[in-house]
Amino acid sequence: MAPPTSVFRAGATALITGSASGVGLAVAKLCASHSMNVILVDNNSSKLDEAKSTLSSSSKGSVDIHSMDVASLSDWSDLKSSVEKSGKKLDFLHLNAGVGLNGSWTDNAYFHKIFDVNLFGVINGINTFFPHFDNNSGEQKAIIVTGSKQGITNPPGNPAYNASKSAVKTIAEHLSFDLTKSSPSTSVHLLVPGWTFTGMTGGGKTASKPDGAWAPEQVADYLYQKMGEGKFYAICPDNDVDWETDRKRMTWTMGDVVYERLPQSRWRDEYKEEATKTMDAMNHGAKQAD
Repeated sequence: MAPPTSVFRAGATALITGSASGVGLAVAKLCASHSMNVILVDNNSSKLDEAKSTLSSSSKGSVDIHSMDVASLSDWSDLKSSVEKSGKKLDFLHLNAGVGLNGSWTDNAYFHKIFDVNLFGVINGINTFFPHFDNNSGEQKAIIVTGSKQGITNPPGNPAYNASKSAVKTIAEHLSFDLTKSSPSTSVHLLVPGWTFTGMTGGGKTASKPDGAWAPEQVADYLYQKMGEGKFYAICPDNDVDWETDRKRMTWTMGDVVYERLPQSRWRDEYKEEATKTMDAMNHGAKQAD
């Protein structure tokens, strides 16, 4: 069976949401570097024009743009009609668009906006283009869903965002399981960036990338690496947090359930000493295993 990275091939068609900048644009550049036809989707028309100009100057494949709201199912229907009228069928779908708002427990609009974009933006994309990927036993296809470490470790501070990304993780896991059975030549991958210098995570507030952050292109390269290894989870480190640290944080979070601790215990004063000792011990064990 061909590796998932064989989807990156000349003439294949890639559609990427949230692709006018940041990680989405970096993945679009990765696709374009393999001479794929690229469809850029975003709600920022001016940035889309810039992105198209950037890709068109170096890509051997076609570059099309669509300005739309991923929370709108009717917009997705229009997009599907446009894609299929042009005679194309998707080989690569990256559901990447997201928002990171803040709000309070009484702010209903905050919860709706985040879930409408972060979760239903993914669900709408799957609902719309699922027929392009199901029952596929021919050339390799792939669906990428962008998650977040906050949807796994669930730190305090932004419940709607964390919950939306936790739901996205669950959806992607189910999609992978089901398509493994019905569509053996379609792979699914959950891309989880670390600290990345983008407009959503601080790129608009400072002119230069902080030392601890990765560039979006590094995230795209890591996705390609993990796809080449046949991995579902592409959980990116960054220059401040390595993979071992991520593993310890995720393991501790699951321990809240297994050991019946209070939720979000890593940030509670009464568990700080235990958390520190446990993570130090895990780190020591990992070094011995090496």
